[in-house]
Amino acid sequence: MLRAGNLTVLSGLWAAYVAQSVIGGLTWGGLPAVLRDQGLPLDRIGLLSLLIAPWALKFLWAPQVERWRIRPGRRPRTATILLATGMVAVGGLIATGWLGLVPLLPVLACLMLVAMATATADIAVDGHAVGILSQAQHGWGNAAQVGGAYVGSAIGGGLLLVLVAAMGWTGAVWTLALLVALLLGWFALTSRDAPPAEAVIATPSLRRALARPRIRQGMLLAATFVLAQKFAMGMFGPFLIDLGLPLSFVGALSGFGSLVLGLLGALLGGFVVRGYGIRTTLLIALAVQFMCLGVLAIGAQGGLPVPVLAGTCLVSGSALLSFGFTALYAQFMRWSDQAQGGVDFTLFQCLDGGLSMVIGTVAGLLAERAGFATLFSVAAVLCIVSGISMVVCRRD
Repeated sequence: MLRAGNLTVLSGLWAAYVAQSVIGGLTWGGLPAVLRDQGLPLDRIGLLSLLIAPWALKFLWAPQVERWRIRPGRRPRTATILLATGMVAVGGLIATGWLGLVPLLPVLACLMLVAMATATADIAVDGHAVGILSQAQHGWGNAAQVGGAYVGSAIGGGLLLVLVAAMGWTGAVWTLALLVALLLGWFALTSRDAPPAEAVIATPSLRRALARPRIRQGMLLAATFVLAQKFAMGMFGPFLIDLGLPLSFVGALSGFGSLVLGLLGALLGGFVVRGYGIRTTLLIALAVQFMCLGVLAIGAQGGLPVPVLAGTCLVSGSALLSFGFTALYAQFMRWSDQAQGGVDFTLFQCLDGGLSMVIGTVAGLLAERAGFATLFSVAAVLCIVSGISMVVCRRD
């Protein structure tokens, strides 16, 4: 049973992760659709991918953030960092709404500033979570992280479009800016009571992180799990389109999966981690993912009803993904050193993000040249490899 104080801490984490994902959903989910509706060419819309850079590279400045956040013998400056970066992010969103969509480059400049601010804030939020949550609470903390990401993405990528239609670009973005300000403000309030750091701590650094065998081993295990869970995910949409499903239906299916099944998967993952442990949860995710990919591999060769294949994609790409990554991120917390939690956790996150970018390209090439059946079969084999590595490495 979670106590009132723990619920307050978790509510702050939910608020922070939802706020960050609202911005991500706006940038990579809602904005491309709005720009296309305005008639902008796809090559210019593709420039939005540049805004991923701060999230992929934030490990470079994570040590500096943690050195300033963590003070020996004193309370961390997490709230101060969140208020400062939050003001920059909200200010950038206000400017984005005021500028309009044409010309696009000033909007991209504002959103790059917002991305830098939120990526920096994420370092502090993750470091705070590592430092304040006990091992027994890691599952619930990561349910907030993963579930908050799904909720925020649905708001930024879905609600934004409704607001744009109702009140225009400026009013829609300013409404989301107000929501982000309220959510980050609540996190800042809940993070003020974090316990003081130890009187003597080592200076946070990437070198110190990479020198720890547990971190190096954790990165290897994390890489195998990410490959297994995400290798085929980006091809689910094209697979359903090739099955003859209309684009509108695939979009509605994806939205339902992200908001409803993704959130439920994260909450269930937190519950299973709390009751049965991280490794068991990861192995369950890999086993069910293996079965789902097996169904898709068979279905890609014909013989299975389209509703079965669509439902399998929905479960695999939303509920199961959030279920497994809630456990994986809980493991990230366990591997991270409380004295530099933001550095260690960020390192794992950037590994996840970097692999995800590469996986999409490789999966697309494999599906184009060898077909969906081969793609899903390879992804299923990766589940076996990841599961074996989890069993062989018995140390949490």
